Amino acid sequence: MKNTSAGERILSIDIGGSHVKAVILNQEGEMQMEYKKIATPPNPTPKKLITTIQELLKDFPTYNNVSVGFPGYVKNGTVFTAPNLGTKAWVGFELANALEKTLGKPTQVVNDADMQGLGVVDGKGFELVVTLGTGFGTALLMNGVLLPHLELAHLPVTKSKTYDKYIGEKALEKEGIEKWNERVKYVIETFKTVFNYDRLYIGGGNASKLNFKLDSNITIVSNRDGIKGGARLWRMQETHEQVIAAKSK
Repeated sequence: MKNTSAGERILSIDIGGSHVKAVILNQEGEMQMEYKKIATPPNPTPKKLITTIQELLKDFPTYNNVSVGFPGYVKNGTVFTAPNLGTKAWVGFELANALEKTLGKPTQVVNDADMQGLGVVDGKGFELVVTLGTGFGTALLMNGVLLPHLELAHLPVTKSKTYDKYIGEKALEKEGIEKWNERVKYVIETFKTVFNYDRLYIGGGNASKLNFKLDSNITIVSNRDGIKGGARLWRMQETHEQVIAAKSK
């Protein structure tokens, strides 16, 4: 993998159930342009989605590295689950390698909530990030360091519903805004007890629909802030490689 250095530019891509968004960042995570988006195709196969990304990027300026947030479980650039994209074709797909070949630049792929977490946290203590969008995403960070990803969205919250089904987009549409807010409030109270986080960040397209009073250590964040995590992802990689190199001496 190629490290970032002063003056390098990172293409940060956020793949969502409804839209794919992208922007160019500098090494510090500052946007070098307004981010652009394109509709995610229905039931997108890897080939369809990569074609969509190419369409989105056709007029983009140059960049050196690529960061991608993907709505599912990703390990070492390979997709294991993609529940909100509606196709099994993703299971086992080496998305980082495929995009690296397509775009011709070093590429890292992580869970979308993880990338958003990198973009919004203060880096102080134990911080939890949740996203309220097509599904329910989570990321855990300790002192700014990304912890192993857990697909908490697929844990059962009732006898018949996972967190994804309990407070995802379809639940909001079916149950209405008031009942959905009651459910989100219940989930926050549960997570407060389970994680004892120092700060909770809530992002995603439906975060703006919350209508109850939030604790003082809860912050609403935007997708614009989350996509900035693409730059920090490369800084983390650079630090990791420096540590490995130091240990090998």
